[in-house]
Amino acid sequence: MTKADIIESVYEKVGFSKKEAAEVVEMVFDTIKETLERGEKIKISGFGNFIIRDKKSRVGRNPQTGEEIEISARRVLTFRPSQVLKNALNSAAEAAESSPAPQGPAPE
Repeated sequence: MTKADIIESVYEKVGFSKKEAAEVVEMVFDTIKETLERGEKIKISGFGNFIIRDKKSRVGRNPQTGEEIEISARRVLTFRPSQVLKNALNSAAEAAESSPAPQGPAPE
């Protein structure tokens, strides 16, 4: 799913104009981005947590040459889904597994 798909979905479900739907989606993404840039955690109930972690610099190896290189310190974004989201994904997967496979034309 792309940002355009999300905008289209908001447009269809909420009834805003496409321009208004695009502005709302952009505002939500901008708010999330700005909050994460400040190093703050985002908790969306029923969905999950976005967390920024600081990683220290460390020594790594080039797998082709074995040469040691320094991997610089950086911030990484992690997402931990909520139990509600995990349950929804697992119940959807179980439903897909239990539904019968589509059958081809009947043999004559």
